[in-house]
Order: sequence, then C-alpha cells, then structure tokens
Amino acid sequence: MPFPFEAPFEAVEADLDNYVDAVFGALRSEFLTLPRGDGFIDYPVFERGYEALKRATDGFRNLTPEQIIETLYQVPIAFIVLRTMLGFTPPEWAYVTTEESNVDVTQGAIRSLDRKIRMNPLTPLRIDGGVTEQRLRALVTVACQLLVNGAPAEPAPLIPRAPDSPRP
Repeated sequence: MPFPFEAPFEAVEADLDNYVDAVFGALRSEFLTLPRGDGFIDYPVFERGYEALKRATDGFRNLTPEQIIETLYQVPIAFIVLRTMLGFTPPEWAYVTTEESNVDVTQGAIRSLDRKIRMNPLTPLRIDGGVTEQRLRALVTVACQLLVNGAPAEPAPLIPRAPDSPRP
C-alpha cells in the first residue's frame, strides 16, 4: 500500500483507516537511538568514575574541590560523571565557570579536555601546573559550589501591567 502522500486524495479518503495504520506503522523515533561513536562511555566505565567520586566525597556528603581534583587525576572518567551530575554540556560548564571564577575556560579547551577523557577514561591525567590544571581546578570548584548550593530560587513571576493602568 502506498503512503498517503503517494496516493490520490480520493483513494486515501476511501480507505482512511488503512492509510492511517500505514503512517503510524512507519513512524519511529530517532530520539530513542544514539550513534555510538569513539567517545561513547560504557556503563561499567562510567560506574567506575561514579564510585571513585562517591568514595572521595564520602557518599557525596563532602564536596570539596581538593578531594575531587585528586580523584579526577587518578580516575579521569569522574570528570564526566561530575559534568553529568551538573546536567551541563561541556560548553555550558565552561560558560558558568568563566562567569563564576577568575579563570577563562573556553569552549575549545573544555571540549578538548572532555574528549581526551572520553577517549581514555581510565588513563590517569598528568599534573603539569599549566593552564589546563588551572581550568580543571576552576571547573571543579564551580561544580562543587553549584552542587552544594543547589539550583537558584526561581524569581517571582512578573505580571504585565495593562498599558492604561496607573503607575505606582
């Protein structure tokens, strides 16, 4: 049976139920499938990062940057876990960190770091004292602040004034 867009209107109208069934049978969501590229993290690897972060923070009760940074150097996938806990994409995390700290974290820098970690999630990172280390410290510090403080309170909704209402 041809799809409705392939058939003349009269044929669709005469056999509407079958055409509707054909359309619904052909629908599928691409949202439910994701491409599995080189940087895809399997659950057991992600879980190792989660468990390392959990141990370092006493079950997420003690979110101090120093403990987390030390863990990230030993188990880098914990960086991805931390980003996932925030619910941020790499550029979003870079933007918030730049806004909340004195460290400029560019989108390119965080994308490179994120990709490097996803490609070798369990290979310890080198501590070199350079700009990447400064950025990593800023990212973790801001992440800890956000997780400890929680989401900001939503401001009270504004009610638009009618154009002819008196001003206060």
